Amino acid sequence: MLAIGTDWATISSLATAGGTLVLALATFYAVQSGRRSTRIAEAALQEQRRPIFTQSRFDDPMQKINFVEGHWVKAAGGGAVAEHIDGVVYLAVSLRNVGSGIGVCQRWAVRRAPASSRQFPRHMTDQEFRDQARDLYIPPGDIGMWQGALRNPHDSVRAEIAEAIDSREPITIELLYSDLVGHQRTITRLGLTPFDDVWIATIVRHWYLEGSGPRGEQDFDAAAEAVRHDHEDAERGRTAAAGGDDDPGRRDGALDGDGATAASDDGQAQELGARGRAE
Repeated sequence: MLAIGTDWATISSLATAGGTLVLALATFYAVQSGRRSTRIAEAALQEQRRPIFTQSRFDDPMQKINFVEGHWVKAAGGGAVAEHIDGVVYLAVSLRNVGSGIGVCQRWAVRRAPASSRQFPRHMTDQEFRDQARDLYIPPGDIGMWQGALRNPHDSVRAEIAEAIDSREPITIELLYSDLVGHQRTITRLGLTPFDDVWIATIVRHWYLEGSGPRGEQDFDAAAEAVRHDHEDAERGRTAAAGGDDDPGRRDGALDGDGATAASDDGQAQELGARGRAE
C-alpha cells in the first residue's frame, strides 16, 4: 500500500503565485485610479485657467480705446466700433470674460458678412488671421476690450470692410485667444451689426482648438440644419400668405407665427437701439 504525502513545496509555490497575482491586480487598479485622479485634477486645473470671451453687458461702463495714430474711440457696454476714416479701418469691441482664467488675445480675423453659422459653419482659416500687435489681457469675471485696424491700402480685406462700414453692412470678427500661459486656445466669433448710429456686438459661437468643447461639431451642425429648415418653412409660409393660399388654417398659422416672430424681432431691435444710444 502506497502512502500519499503532502507536497508542501508545490502548495507553497501556488500560494506565493496567488498572492503575487492579487498584489499585481491591486497595483494595477491603484495605478488606474491614480491616473483617473490625475486626469480629473488636470481637467479641473485647466478649467480654473480657461478664459471665455463674450460681448459685454449693456450696463457695463464705456471704454476709451486709443490707436497708434492717436485716434480715440469709445466702445459702450454690449457695443462695438467700426469706423472708416482717411482710408484706415478702426475696429473695437467691448468684451467680458465669463471664464475663470485670464484671457490673452493672440490673433484676429475679419470678414464682410453677417456672423452666420449656416453660411459659415467653420471658423476662418489660419491664413486669414492677423497677429495681435498689442497685449490685450482680460481678467476673469471682468470687462476688457479688443481692437484692430486695417491700414494697408493694398489689402483687399481693408477695402471690403471699409465698404461694409460705409454702407452699414454687418461684419464678422473672430478672435483667437489663450489662457495666461498660452494654452487652451479658443476662437470666438462675434457679429457686429449696425443699428441707427451704433454697432451692436453679439457672440455667435466658440471653438476649442485644444480638446473637445461642450458641443461637438456634429451637434452644432444638426442644430444649424434645424434652424435652416425652420427658416425655410417660415419663408414658404410668408410666400403662401402673400399669394393667397387656399388653406385658411395653414395661412392663419403662418401669419400668426410670422407675425409673432416679426414683432419679437422688432421689439428686440428697438430695445437694443435705445440702450445702445443711451450708452
